[in-house]
Amino acid sequence: MDWHRADVSVPTRAPTGSTAAYVCGDEAALLVDPPDAGDALDSLLSDRSLAHIALTHHHPDHAGAVAHYARETGATVWARRGRASAFEAATGITPDRLFSGGTTIPTGAGPVTVIDTPGHAPEHVAFATDGAVVSGDLAVAEGSVVVGAPEGDVRAYLASLRRLHARNPDVLLPGHGPRIETPRETCARLINHRLARERRVRDAVHDGAATLDEILEAAYEKDLTGVRDLARGTVLTHLEKLAVEGAISWDSERAAPNPAE
Repeated sequence: MDWHRADVSVPTRAPTGSTAAYVCGDEAALLVDPPDAGDALDSLLSDRSLAHIALTHHHPDHAGAVAHYARETGATVWARRGRASAFEAATGITPDRLFSGGTTIPTGAGPVTVIDTPGHAPEHVAFATDGAVVSGDLAVAEGSVVVGAPEGDVRAYLASLRRLHARNPDVLLPGHGPRIETPRETCARLINHRLARERRVRDAVHDGAATLDEILEAAYEKDLTGVRDLARGTVLTHLEKLAVEGAISWDSERAAPNPAE
């Protein structure tokens, strides 16, 4: 079952400067992540009958044109169960139906299955057909994905990567950058990257860094110009994970080694 892609230029922190929207099917088609209305996406939809619209998550660079295409086509708008209010706040439209992990959305090309993949955002999901998975901001072919405060959750993100690794799809279709032809290797790389960053955060705390900014300076060796806020949010999510697991103490202002460790 083929997915068709349109790259749409849109304000985004991703280095590509664009977000990929995907369409499954020609009749009763599903549109995933319309970031903005434009020629590329309009052309992709011009010879298809759109029946469904859904998002991998609610970030503006994925959700900007939901209301536009819903009004234009009358398509059924889906949102994650328990997150309908957040969806409406992000898109300006009330969802028609709700999904959860395992829900199938019927298209003319066959069913599309929802996979729970929270972590980058609490409502993040992926959409699977045969061996392909539209993966949103779960994975990228190069570099890493931001998992930062206030909505990021490293524990959930690692679990989502492991879930996708176990599923072993043939290809991942990400929101940014090229398609991922080696899903298992990419999931393993991203897991290892997160765990390596966690070790640096933990080591920084054990070496005496206490405040968020002190830990940030110790955990990153590269120049953070232009991305310092993202790195700061990432360190905070790692501190929260380590505190939940009892590896350190963190009171939202200062961290310290856990004496039991």
